[in-house]
Order: sequence, then structure tokens, then C-alpha cells
Amino acid sequence: MFDLDALTLARIQFAFTVSAHIIFPAFTIGLASYLAVLNALALRTGRPVFIDLFNYWKKIFAVSFGMGVVSGIVMSYQFGTNWSVFSDKAGPVIGPLMGYEVLSAFFLEAGFLGVMLFGRERVGPKLHFVATLMVALGTFMSAFWILSVNSWMQTPAGYGINEVGQFIATDWWAVVFNPSFPYRLVHMLLAAYLTTAFVVGAVGALHLLRDRGNQAARIMFSMAMWMAAIVAPMQIAAGDFHGLNTLEYQPAKVAAMEGHFETHAGAPLILFGIPNAAEGRIDYKVQIPLLGSFILTHDWNGVVRGLNEWPAEERPPVGIVFWSFRIMVGIGFLMLGIGAWSLWARYRRRLYDAPWLHRAALVMGPSGFAAVLAGWITTEVGRQPWTVYGLLTTAQSASPIDAAAIGASLIAFVIVYFALFGAGTFYILRLMNHAPRPAEPGLPAEEPIRAGGIMPGPVMAAKNALPAAE
Repeated sequence: MFDLDALTLARIQFAFTVSAHIIFPAFTIGLASYLAVLNALALRTGRPVFIDLFNYWKKIFAVSFGMGVVSGIVMSYQFGTNWSVFSDKAGPVIGPLMGYEVLSAFFLEAGFLGVMLFGRERVGPKLHFVATLMVALGTFMSAFWILSVNSWMQTPAGYGINEVGQFIATDWWAVVFNPSFPYRLVHMLLAAYLTTAFVVGAVGALHLLRDRGNQAARIMFSMAMWMAAIVAPMQIAAGDFHGLNTLEYQPAKVAAMEGHFETHAGAPLILFGIPNAAEGRIDYKVQIPLLGSFILTHDWNGVVRGLNEWPAEERPPVGIVFWSFRIMVGIGFLMLGIGAWSLWARYRRRLYDAPWLHRAALVMGPSGFAAVLAGWITTEVGRQPWTVYGLLTTAQSASPIDAAAIGASLIAFVIVYFALFGAGTFYILRLMNHAPRPAEPGLPAEEPIRAGGIMPGPVMAAKNALPAAE
């Protein structure tokens, strides 16, 4: 396929499937918490509008959750097909952690999801609220374990190597709570909340532009803007702490992110430029003197290592990491700007009568997904050429499989993913396009959303046929 070798095709396939997958958990983690907040407000205030909003967003959650489950299962199979050597060597460490994710997170979500979606009238408001909390807790636990696995690959700790060359855990606490895990968990959770906030804010803005008097749209837009105003600066601070941790344990990644090839004190902050890896420089760069050292070391004259300190084969691809990092940071500051704008509009009592703010929020609706993808590209490409940082290279991790087989499966994935998830995304956009209304219908137990994979059509048809058979 385009004369690419098996390793490159395997990397492209995993990058494609993980990119298609991560946007759904990034959304459902925040949306599950938002549903829990709406449920709590409905219990506390007794206002029907919160139930209307809950019913409105739970349909979208159901479809997103279903697509996230399907894409996650497909992605995990690649560990056995394309990355069998990695699975063999790292399996004794990462296998149990991924098993814990299924046992403590997925089962929790799956066990209470049906009650959350269909059970309010059957179990009562309080137990229904508990079920919603359990689903939200399940999404958090899922993020906890998956990020623990990925963080261990970034900053391995608590391991030994047995006689056959496999990584084994010598200290499970050190494995789970490895050096980068707390920073990456906080950074990802805040990213998920911001992603959801800007989607909710965009939907609220859309319906405010159509009808400024829509009470449900006012509430969702106000809640989303509060989240943007509060969480965006928190995320920037969390990103700074994460960057300092990365500088300590993965300095080559930071050098690629910042575009520094030479080691020097008082490093500038390079805002823009064109990386020239062959010549070892950034062309046409726009920079601020000394600020790079101050941000990275909190010292104006701090020493920042350059990529030239590592052999060429141990450096990450500079161009991809350099630009993906700037996309992520740029979107973060745009989010901060929207949050500040909303505070000014709220102060002037014009939050619901600010069409340009609403238009800006509408445009920023997908920004969280773009930032999450850019952040993961920075993290994963910046780790190259390693799968387990400093211990196991990507080339050593690949399965001995023919390039043609990987290329054929990659083409199949692209076709199926665009068809399946394109249809699901189109359905979600249709749900968002209609305004929340009083007495918003929920999901009747006899008509679950099939597009989200909650219950396949043939199973539902068989269920409906049972009374007639009796």
C-alpha cells in the first residue's frame, strides 16, 4: 500500500483507530457528569426544565457511549494482531490494569446504564440519580485505568524483567501511580469536561440564536460558560505542571514540542516557525527571548536541552509534535477567551442577548475534540521511537505480519469507520439540531436507541414477539 512497510502501516492503523475512539470517551466522561448535575438539580429544585434537559442529553449520551464501546473493542484487538511482541513483553503489567478497567469501570457503566436511560419512572427519582452517579463514576474509573496503562508506557516504574524478557510488576502501587499518571489524569479529565462544555455551549448558543427566550437553551448555555470560565484556566495551569513533569522524565519530547535543537540557557519561546529536522533548526521562527526557559524551568536563565543531545534514531518526529502542541495550546487559549467573554457578558447582564458571543461559542463547539486529538498526537508521537519509554522500541513491538495484510485491514477500517461513525455522528447532530422543549420525551423502554448499539434491532423484535407467542 503506497510502498509503506508493515511497521508504518501498523502505526497508521492504530493512530486512525485510537483517534476515532478517543473523541467518544472524551465526550461521554464529561457528559455523564453533566447528566448527574442535571439530575441533582432536578431533585433539589423540582423544576421540570432540568428533567427536560436530562432527557435531551441522555439520548446523545446513549449514541456516543455505544460508538465509544464499539470503537474501543476494535482498537484493543490490534494488540494481538499488529503488536503481538509488545503484548507478550508488556502484557504481565498492562494486562491486569486493562482487566481492572473492564471489571471496575465498564461493568459499572453497563450495569447502571439501562436504569439511567430507561428507569426513572420505575425506580424513582432518587435511585435514578444514584444510577446516573454510578455511570459517571464508571466513566471516571475507565479513564483512571486506561490512563494508568498509557502513563506507565510513558514513564515506566515498579517493574522488573523476567528470564524471558517480559516486564513484570514488582510494585503495583508504583506501576499504577507512575510518575506521569497524576498529571495526565487531571489533564485528561479537565479536557473531557471542557470538550463537553463547549459542545453543550454550542448547542445552547444555536438555539439562543433561533429563540433567545428558550429557557432550556439559556440554562445549558449558562452552565457551559461557567464551566469554560472556571475550567479553562485550571487546564492551562494543569498543562504547565504536566509540562514540568514531562521535562523531567521525557526531555526529548519537550525539546520537540518547543522546537529546540540546541541546548542553551535562557531559551526563547518559539511561537511559530517551520521545523527543519534535516538542518537541525526552526526556519522563519517567531520567538520571545528567555520566555521558554522561564515557562519550562521557572527560571529566566534555566537550561533547556536540545534534540541534538540525543542520537537521530532516538528523536521524535519534530514537525508533527511541534505543530500538534501549538494547536492544542492555541485552542486552550481560545477557550480561555470565550470563558472570559462570557463573564463580561454575564456581568453586563447580556449573556443571553450577545449574538456574537453565541456565534463564537457555536464555532468553538468542536474545539474540544480538536484539542484532545492534538494533545494525544503530541503525547504519542512525542514518545517515539518507544512504546515503553526508554525500554522497548516501536520497531521491536510489531508483529511479524505482512504489509499487504495490514494495508487491507486499514482500508477496511477506514471504510467501515466512516460509514458507521459517520452515520452515528450525523444522528447526534440531528438530535442536537432540535431545540429542547417542555416535557422533552425520554427513551421509552420499548423503543431504545438502536443507533447507539444499546439493543440490536433483531433482539428487540424478538422481545416484542414474545407475548404473541404465548
